[in-house]
Amino acid sequence: MFVQLLTATGVLAVLTVVPGPDMAVVTKRAIASGWRDGLRTVGGITAGLLTWGSLTVVGLAAVLAASATAYTLVKLAGAVYLGFLGVQALRQSRRGRSTAPEASSPVPSGNPWRTGLVSNIFNPKIAVFYTGLLPTLAPSGLTPHLGMTVLVLVHAALTLVWLGSYVLVLAKARAFFEKPGVRRAMDRITGVVLIGFGIKVATSQP
Repeated sequence: MFVQLLTATGVLAVLTVVPGPDMAVVTKRAIASGWRDGLRTVGGITAGLLTWGSLTVVGLAAVLAASATAYTLVKLAGAVYLGFLGVQALRQSRRGRSTAPEASSPVPSGNPWRTGLVSNIFNPKIAVFYTGLLPTLAPSGLTPHLGMTVLVLVHAALTLVWLGSYVLVLAKARAFFEKPGVRRAMDRITGVVLIGFGIKVATSQP
């Protein structure tokens, strides 16, 4: 069982570090508002994973993964939200053009924890991932519910550590990112990336 759990943790670790919408949202918030808001965003994302995990354990996420209508509604809501965040970043980059060199870009509005939570909750790929992959990784020595619960907690912990560390690395280089030219470039890049992920989510299939 220990070997199975170790193997599952390795697979989850690889999937966790692959860049996705969560990392783009965290990047935008951490650079614009600082490491505290960045960590709060990570906390919201982790809460979203635990929510999906809870739904998976009780079987509700399987219903979403199996229902084309429900999947479409959730993915479109998620795509719109990611698109909104992307447009917001692009607007901030345009407003930053007329500011003095020492001025900072506007701080994103909204609660960072809620931003992370909503961006994760409206990602239906998490439901498909949890209901499709996690059962195949669950250690055979545990009951199905317990095995799934353990893997959800492992994935949430890996996400918290990985994105939290990423935020702290960004904080170390914040002086560089706060330069007006760099800030505008990062706003544009993250805006385009978020819109791109929104389109990807909107066109994805279960």
